[in-house]
Amino acid sequence: MGFFNHFRIWVLTICLVFQSGYGFYLPGSYPHNHGVGDPLSVKVNSITSIETEMPFSYYSLPFCKPQGGVKDSAENLGELLMGDRIENSPYLFKMHTNESEIFLCKSDPLSADDFKILTKRIDEVYQVNLLLDNLPAIRYTSKEDYVLRWTGYPVGVNIQDVYYIFNHLKFKVLVHKYEETNVAGVMGTGDAAEVIPNVAKRDSGPPGYMVVGFEVVPCSVMINADSVKKLKPYDKFPNKLKCDPNTVSMPIKQGQPIVFTYEVEFEESDIKWPSRWDAYLKMEGAKVHWFSILNSLMVITFLAGIVLVIFLRTVRRDLTRYEELDKEAQAQMNEELSGWKLVVGDVFRAPTNASLLCIMVGDGVQILGMAVVTILFAALGFMSPASRGTLITGMLFIYMILGIAAGYVAVRLWRTIGCGDSKGWASVSWKAACFFPGIAFLILTTLNFLLWGSHSTGAIPFSLFVILLLLWFCISVPLTLIGGYFGAKAPHIEYPVRTNQIPREIPAQKYPSWLLVLGAGTLPFGTLFIELFFIMSSIWMGRVYYVFGFLFIVMILLVVVCAEVSLVLTYMHLCVEDWKWWWKSFFASGSVAIYIFLYSINYLVFDLKSLSGPVSATLYLGYSLFMVIAIMLATGTVGFLSSFWFVHYLFSSVKLD
Repeated sequence: MGFFNHFRIWVLTICLVFQSGYGFYLPGSYPHNHGVGDPLSVKVNSITSIETEMPFSYYSLPFCKPQGGVKDSAENLGELLMGDRIENSPYLFKMHTNESEIFLCKSDPLSADDFKILTKRIDEVYQVNLLLDNLPAIRYTSKEDYVLRWTGYPVGVNIQDVYYIFNHLKFKVLVHKYEETNVAGVMGTGDAAEVIPNVAKRDSGPPGYMVVGFEVVPCSVMINADSVKKLKPYDKFPNKLKCDPNTVSMPIKQGQPIVFTYEVEFEESDIKWPSRWDAYLKMEGAKVHWFSILNSLMVITFLAGIVLVIFLRTVRRDLTRYEELDKEAQAQMNEELSGWKLVVGDVFRAPTNASLLCIMVGDGVQILGMAVVTILFAALGFMSPASRGTLITGMLFIYMILGIAAGYVAVRLWRTIGCGDSKGWASVSWKAACFFPGIAFLILTTLNFLLWGSHSTGAIPFSLFVILLLLWFCISVPLTLIGGYFGAKAPHIEYPVRTNQIPREIPAQKYPSWLLVLGAGTLPFGTLFIELFFIMSSIWMGRVYYVFGFLFIVMILLVVVCAEVSLVLTYMHLCVEDWKWWWKSFFASGSVAIYIFLYSINYLVFDLKSLSGPVSATLYLGYSLFMVIAIMLATGTVGFLSSFWFVHYLFSSVKLD
């Protein structure tokens, strides 16, 4: 850990040196220091629901609009792909200045369409998502002495077929007072404070405040539209507004306007700026999470250890027994060969659809590399939820760069299967660059048409489609072709034994070999199914997932188990004289994707019971299919490469003529 700490400190130092005025905090946005009375503007994100999984624009509902007009905030590629649409809002605060009974606006009388869409969004349990200084608004509710945390607040509520809207918001802003001039001291980087200079020296003056918490309490308050005729936005409402979250009193009716108001209270807090995300990152049921993961790791490690010990002892004993014989005994033994030694002349025979296998292995290396690097960076704290969209953007960037690895592995494997023939390497590289991205593009385009038809902000804009295509064909494809060129120039892997001209007949098996291959996926699935539940919950239930350290451990364990399972199955097939191990070794570990997809269906039926409508279910299954194809390529690649190494090692360790 010492190396990583020093690495992060040096990166932080470099960023601070190149910044003027303020430092840049790697895990998220940099701290904003506000004086008393400085303006604070609240932003709005897309409204979301766990019942439809389709985000919509905040201003698709009859809410108040800012006086200067609606403006989009700067968004990165990851935010757009996630369906985030961050815009300005009419809610304005003054730092450390409490205000109450603030009149915001009176909407136009609700038209039939407005009333219909508003009631529909309330029925679908849509949440309004607000942001202040990059912090989402958080709402606390108590249930049986247990405090629940929610991000955002509901649009309204339906009680006995009467729809009520939350038209009054009670905000609480937690602020922390700072008098530090050293950015490292403000950010609490510990040892880094000693190596970081004072980049923002100021004369000692009034203390600054930083936003460290943003809470909201939604209320439904009955307000007569006639009482605000003479009021302008941000005027003080003449009467006292009582905000009681346990009662609702503002029904919505067609043809009648809605009056919106708010109040804000500032409270000094001991929470420091780097710790302000702790409230969001505390996952519910944390003890269950930790103990379940630990239990899973121990069980799988134990099982994998047993498999590895038995496997190594069997193979080593076989090889040792052969090597201890003299030449005459070896010659006699060669005549009485059995098991895997009988397929010596066929074990390296080219598989059917060899180019497709090379392409899938190349893409699998690319996906696996992207996953490992992304999760490692996230575990080190470089991809925080504070930096919205960073995770998706980082994954895309790393995936494109690793196109070099995909092209190299695909072409070198193609040359190895072809015994050194480099003819057709460009075609293999091109197909590797288009295989998985093409599948992903097809799935996402189909789902995008559904989102477009629903007018959801989750739909990828046409301009972003063009950008993604340019990234694909102008960066990813050329890098993959460059990798393929290096793969064509690299020496191919020499086979240790000769391949016979006539293929050996495979004896009849007692049971279908593919049945064993499909069943092999259960062990890798056992390493990740508990972690999978938490990941699925964060994606589909709107929870924040941030235990990337455990996810990285689970991924390493998954790679080890996939390699071991594929090795064992390859050895078992060779022992029964089945020399067609290439594809079986790929799908032995890749079959874990089948169980993940079945689990996804199970999650849809039993955990997402409220998911409404065929469009939502189709979106869920489409994204799940995209995920399992990526997992199949990554895990299958691990199984194939480990089996290839094992077969090559096995037959190069003993000389058979």
